[in-house]
Amino acid sequence: MSIKFRNYNPNEDYIRVSNFLKEIFDDYFKVRNWTQPRWEYMHHHPYIKNFDRKKIGIWEDNGEIVAVVHPEHKMGTVYFQIAPGYENLSEKMIKYAIENLYRTGNNKKILYVYTNQHQKTLIKNVKKYGFQKKEKYSESMSIFEMPEKFNISIPEEFELISLADENKLKKIEKVLWRGFNHGKIPEYNIEDRKFMQSAPNFRKDLNIVIKNSKGDYVSYSGIFYDEKNQYSYVEPVATDPDYRRMGLGKTAVLECIRRTKKMGAKYAYVGTSMQFYLSFGFNPIYKIHAWKYNK
Repeated sequence: MSIKFRNYNPNEDYIRVSNFLKEIFDDYFKVRNWTQPRWEYMHHHPYIKNFDRKKIGIWEDNGEIVAVVHPEHKMGTVYFQIAPGYENLSEKMIKYAIENLYRTGNNKKILYVYTNQHQKTLIKNVKKYGFQKKEKYSESMSIFEMPEKFNISIPEEFELISLADENKLKKIEKVLWRGFNHGKIPEYNIEDRKFMQSAPNFRKDLNIVIKNSKGDYVSYSGIFYDEKNQYSYVEPVATDPDYRRMGLGKTAVLECIRRTKKMGAKYAYVGTSMQFYLSFGFNPIYKIHAWKYNK
């Protein structure tokens, strides 16, 4: 091995890390690292502007990426992507995160790192450096196995379309803002929505909205498809509070998944274990634990 460390180059490494994540995906039910769509979603979300991507750390073996440590949306929240066989790099990655990826509070470094149950060497080293598990901030991953047939229905007063049929950015902003319970709607930032739709694997025909009789978007489901590994990743999903408990969100999600099945997807993932998803076929496969460093 000839392991070398370097910092992330935003102009060159986005695609290289994307390909790295696709290459090291090897088990539908034991996902050790991020899926490539989550990496893509992170880089095409407006929050990416909240930190300097050059601080992302990369380890290479003979020029090939074997490990990446990085924030998501803000400093102090850190994830580890490690190729099989390179788990011993995790201690160096933790040291790098403590020294470079923290945020401050009360004159202390604050760092939340995330591990899943399959990253045993990483977990051992996280404990070694004094991180404390914080269940409150833990995440989950759930999987959906494709059925032979999808039973999708919608009340007559609503219409299901894709963004390939109609792509009204202000309407998308409104349903997502209200659907995520953000409160009073600010001025719409259409440029942010255009930026999110510029992701390389964003497909309008896979993003589903449900319209009411007035033409308002009242439910939205997005999805990304990894053609190499034949799975899809659901993100984001939101339903206007005035239209919940009508089955609209479920219908939007299932239609997204149905479309990716036609493209070859064998499974779909979502980064949560909310009862909403479990109610129509998703099953949790593991938790992603948060560990806090505050020194």
